[in-house]
Amino acid sequence: MREHPSSRIDFRSDTVTQPTKAMREAMMNAPVGDDVLGDDMTVIELQERVAAMFGKEAGLFIASGTMSNAIALKTHTVPGDEIVCDKTAHIYRYEGGGYAALCGASIALVEGEKSLMTPEQVKALIRKADGSGSHYPNGSLVCVENTSNLGGGACYDLATLDAIAEVATSMDCKTHVDGARIFNAAIATGVDVARMCQAYDSVSICFSKGLGAPIGSVLVGSSDFIAQAHRWRKMFGGGWRQAGILAAGCLYALDHHVERLKEDHDRASYVASELNSLEAFSVDLDTVQTNMVYVECKQPALEVAEILAASGIDVFDISPTHIRIVIHLHITDEDVQRLLEVCASEF
Repeated sequence: MREHPSSRIDFRSDTVTQPTKAMREAMMNAPVGDDVLGDDMTVIELQERVAAMFGKEAGLFIASGTMSNAIALKTHTVPGDEIVCDKTAHIYRYEGGGYAALCGASIALVEGEKSLMTPEQVKALIRKADGSGSHYPNGSLVCVENTSNLGGGACYDLATLDAIAEVATSMDCKTHVDGARIFNAAIATGVDVARMCQAYDSVSICFSKGLGAPIGSVLVGSSDFIAQAHRWRKMFGGGWRQAGILAAGCLYALDHHVERLKEDHDRASYVASELNSLEAFSVDLDTVQTNMVYVECKQPALEVAEILAASGIDVFDISPTHIRIVIHLHITDEDVQRLLEVCASEF
């Protein structure tokens, strides 16, 4: 793999990415202050730059995407509220039940098509306490994940995003975008992130996946929203000091690792097409829009993962029948060819 200290080829996730040499140098040379005191100039630069990129008033640098989402949900809701999202959404599946433990909220799950919700589905699941004789929770927040992880990296089209936000707003709900891989969505669809998120109240943007920074997410929204979010970050134990060292990695990623995401998408498309042509595998090619490939296997997925591991190739078996292959900045054309050669010869 490119700029990665390992002899193995790691397709498990784009979270395995490590800072490149140039990113490490930028981090080492970053001017810093004390972010709890509000005077880390590199953190300030990152927050202001990302907020401007997304057309929002303010931003907040946070340690992880999960914490960023948790803070957004906590800021938008009060205990007893209900959140609407797809049944495969990260906030529901992979964030430890934070919506319940930290927000005291219930959750209404949309049966999305390939993990993508429709405005009609969202509207049907928004419940309001008023007029229900106090039987219902108060539906107050709609969350969209773009790209959709368990949807195979699929992206929402702009018309659907706008329509979901319009439905939510008309029913007095706030809106949040889990944008863990939102730059992947922007590159794949050609829609600028500010336009994509124009109708949404908040967006969480992760830098430790395809963008290759070692840590960090930025939450953006209105100035009032971010002021409240800052308080929740403190109470969740998320205040940090010389965080500019980390923010510098994110700034480097914005300058150097966004446009190159297209390379990951192209490699993923090629992998999907080639594996789909093999008798042992099947891929829904319509879902392969970004850097992820969900592969259905004729034999148990765990066995497939173990056989690949024996050849120095790491993948996740994400169900009894499927493996996941994720392309990222360390993966080369040679790595892809090695994967395809092993798949063709071993299965």
